[in-house]
Amino acid sequence: MQTLVIGAGAVGLAVARAAADKGYEVIVAEAANAIGTGISSRNSEVIHGGMYYPTGSVRARHCVRGRRMLYEFCISHGVPHRKCGKLIVATSDAELDKIAAIEKQGAINGVEGLEMIGGNAARALEPELSCVGALLSPETGIIDGHAFMLALRGDLEDQGGAIAFNTKVVGAARKDGRWQVKFGGGDTFAFDAVVNCAGLGAQAVACAIEDYPQSRVPRLVMAKGNYFSFTGRPVFKRLIYPTPVVAGLGVHVTIDLAGRMRFGPDVEWIERETYDVDAGRAASFYERIRTYWPGLPDGSLAPDYCGIRPKLTGPKEAQADFLIDAPAQHGLPGLVQMFGIESPGLTSSLSLAEDVVGYLDS
Repeated sequence: MQTLVIGAGAVGLAVARAAADKGYEVIVAEAANAIGTGISSRNSEVIHGGMYYPTGSVRARHCVRGRRMLYEFCISHGVPHRKCGKLIVATSDAELDKIAAIEKQGAINGVEGLEMIGGNAARALEPELSCVGALLSPETGIIDGHAFMLALRGDLEDQGGAIAFNTKVVGAARKDGRWQVKFGGGDTFAFDAVVNCAGLGAQAVACAIEDYPQSRVPRLVMAKGNYFSFTGRPVFKRLIYPTPVVAGLGVHVTIDLAGRMRFGPDVEWIERETYDVDAGRAASFYERIRTYWPGLPDGSLAPDYCGIRPKLTGPKEAQADFLIDAPAQHGLPGLVQMFGIESPGLTSSLSLAEDVVGYLDS
């Protein structure tokens, strides 16, 4: 089966690798000049445990299964990672109830090792922390996201697959039992199957597919997440998360594999794609961080980088689940559309890929 995967981010590369492993002839069309230049290179690089997501949701299933698959992949492929664990902290009695609910949801989702601990126990693990209690997630970790994508690319190419860079998909139509796909240079090639993993560009790609019902294309809502680096010596060894906010998991402490500490992301609703970090947003970061780390020094945060979440719902709306539109839903053979693949997309990527390739066979 000749298969086109659109987008060479973590999810696209995982799908392409899984398809190649099944013996498909795979081409990845990437509009940029390198792998993982979008969402996949602008996140926290966290391997998520899977405790936040509603029962039966696509996120819940793929995050937990994907996490287990990802750790195995990292070990077998030598991808740098560390299972450092994280604490979800409560700074008030009201927040204790919230993290207790997260623990309960995690148990429903099958997350291993979750443990509610008191404030003293939390401070024994992280002396700089201020909280009345915390949920310990020992299965949470960090990963070198680019090394992961390089390993996926290596597996893909070992199986005969290839990536076409600077190759934008501008249209597609079903004809004579195959997908006729038009590219930005004017060329048209035929494929048996097409998987849209275009991230922020997924809606635009879907709208360019003539036979796909436009009523099925969800709106794209862009939520920018800004990060600030800590200019001093790191004080935490684990990831530290506040209780979640409506549109995200809150401004948290992230440690990279080199031991550097940064904070983010926040939620900034935007209308156009932009990657500038407003230094003025630091004021709100200080306020939020000091709820669980009162010792944060003045002048210690510096603008770092930002990413954009491809959300399907906006401010004050309930967070949408991943949306995977497969042939069984839309009726067109050999076409899978993937919308709203934000966090925990990286963690879920290998699990998502397994299912997507299965949909191509249906």
